[in-house]
Amino acid sequence: MTATLTENTPGTAPARKPLRVERRKDRVVATLDRPEVRNAIDQATVDALHALCAELEAEPRTLVLTGAGGVFAAGADIAELRERTGADALAGINTHVFERIHALPMPVIAAIDGYALGGGAELAYAADIRLGAPTLKMGNPETGLGIIAAAGASWRLPRIVGQARAAELLLTGRIVEASEALAIGLVSALHPAAELLAAAHAVADRIAANDPLATRHMKEALDAPDELHPGIDLRLQAELFDSAEKHRRMTAFLERRSNR
Repeated sequence: MTATLTENTPGTAPARKPLRVERRKDRVVATLDRPEVRNAIDQATVDALHALCAELEAEPRTLVLTGAGGVFAAGADIAELRERTGADALAGINTHVFERIHALPMPVIAAIDGYALGGGAELAYAADIRLGAPTLKMGNPETGLGIIAAAGASWRLPRIVGQARAAELLLTGRIVEASEALAIGLVSALHPAAELLAAAHAVADRIAANDPLATRHMKEALDAPDELHPGIDLRLQAELFDSAEKHRRMTAFLERRSNR
């Protein structure tokens, strides 16, 4: 079902919320929906993302993030950023919500069409899997605006594309287009814009076919710092080895093979 939240004030038209949410049994599709400002991430968007995270922490499902109007997110809202102070920076307004998205129990898929710049790029970096359209333009021009990319780019982008490549992109503010994004591993696949969301659903379908607990444990192991390996892998595997679902799935596999 699709849930588009609105507020009604007497004598006014319903206010459109910045995040359009479609809920299914095994996934949620969240569409950034401020096309008039290229889906710039403002405080209302951050608040809506926090509310969605609370829902997905309580009822884990795969999350697909995308943007309306042929744009993922052209950045943070510059009008808001201009007025923010050092105290606001220390509060980590975007940082904390992107951290929360990355830490969701089930995978996060970003379907990126058009611009994903600044905070929009950092939101995409917070996803586990990124798919792009040929129109993709992605990067962090923050230093040209007198700030830095402080909501995840400095530590997530090196993990995605390597330290040297991330340094070049972040220090120059250069924008990466689709073919280069694919070549350097910033996105794992490119699809025509009209097929991008369907491609994201195909990935979500593959995830949904797997054991949810194994998927959650695999994500936890992937996100663990180096010093926790291999201990965390063995602990998570031990839990799965003793699960009824592991026995059921392996039995079904063996039965299918014996019937070939």
